[in-house]
Amino acid sequence: MMHWFEGPLAAFDTETTGVDVERDRIVSAALVAQDTTGGRVRVTRWLVNPGIPVPSGATEIHGLTDDHLQRNGRWPAPVMDEIARTLAESCATGRPLVVMNAPFDLTLLDRELKRHRASSLAGYMADVPLRVVDPRVLDKHLDRYRKGRRTLTDLCELYEVPLDGAHDAAADASASLELVRAICRRFSSRLERLSPAELHTLQATWHAAQARGLEAWFTRSGTPEPVDPAWPLRPELPAAA
Repeated sequence: MMHWFEGPLAAFDTETTGVDVERDRIVSAALVAQDTTGGRVRVTRWLVNPGIPVPSGATEIHGLTDDHLQRNGRWPAPVMDEIARTLAESCATGRPLVVMNAPFDLTLLDRELKRHRASSLAGYMADVPLRVVDPRVLDKHLDRYRKGRRTLTDLCELYEVPLDGAHDAAADASASLELVRAICRRFSSRLERLSPAELHTLQATWHAAQARGLEAWFTRSGTPEPVDPAWPLRPELPAAA
């Protein structure tokens, strides 16, 4: 019997103007779908003119310049609508959605929808079973005592997953999808009896514990810093009084 992690999966990734989910913008995004291990990969891409300057530091990472985005990118409002609808349609089929470090990409998309569509990701997913699989959360829980970083590049190297063209949204999404398959195979004895829905619920608990642990580590290091425990989507910050 084939396990769910060898079957249909989709993976989502974004490239952005920075790392602040409340203020930064999406400049490119991709959804990658595959029906079975080794099967044909289908890729949907979006390129966005964010309407604000792209910092040089961000361009150095993903290679997307202001000039390129102004010439080739589309305005954010219709793109964000397309992305959210496409994600909802994919999830509606029951296909798990792989998102590396989900609270970043999904929260940023949610804020873009609020900014440009006066809507939210929850609004698009209202009648859709959202089953997110986050390889970062999985690896941190299943191999919690391993030292070292857990970026996409590091995890792909550890699990021997090819990552060609890192920091391209489609390349990163494809690698994340294969990474989930590889992690689940390695830890199949602990995961194979879980459904994607059950795993989604567990990851929220695991991420919260990981956030508390990281926050405690910051405190012990003398650099206290809050770490948001919410997963896979951070709540909206309350408006200033």
